[in-house]
Amino acid sequence: MKDLRRYLALKYIQYLVLSSSNTVSTFLGLLGSLYAIIILQSTKVSSKSTTVLISSLAKADILVAASVVTEMVAQTFDVNIASTAFTPALLQNLLAANTHISCLLLSCVAFEAYLITFFPTESRQLRTVRNARLMSSTIWILVMAECALFQADDLLQASSTAAPTHSPYVVLFHFSSTAAALLRSLSYLLGILLRIVNVYIYYKIFFSMSNR
Repeated sequence: MKDLRRYLALKYIQYLVLSSSNTVSTFLGLLGSLYAIIILQSTKVSSKSTTVLISSLAKADILVAASVVTEMVAQTFDVNIASTAFTPALLQNLLAANTHISCLLLSCVAFEAYLITFFPTESRQLRTVRNARLMSSTIWILVMAECALFQADDLLQASSTAAPTHSPYVVLFHFSSTAAALLRSLSYLLGILLRIVNVYIYYKIFFSMSNR
């Protein structure tokens, strides 16, 4: 559990402290996720709601690994992935999906730590493995749907110049563009809110433990 706590601390720094990811934090995050997945396979680690959330958090880095491997293959074999709008947009959207999934799961872990600290008995029925799996699945579904919308919007923008001026395609383009813009704004505001909430939660936990 000490190693998993260190992993969580690394992920908090990567997604909720740093303003943007860089090569070093991304590489350390991938190594940490691989190590966490190996640890979670051990029989010594009990199946609890926290470990379910951490497992889902570690698996979210599969999206980062897919983006990194694709770029490495393209550079190694001199493949121009920028020749089409689909691939570069997909890589960017996968990285964004990884960030959103990770931030939401980290916030779930923080909220669970808050419940354990202040409402250990009252929240016992809420902090179940089933609920943690349900929450993780819901987060994955919602964020991947967001990723699909962003991908569709990027493709429509790339091909909008070839479309006729008056056609159903134009209506679809405007709808997709508006929905994607609203969702991006909502994601940005939600990211700021999650940072504030996480700082508040751990502030309360830290001073509560200090007083004890």
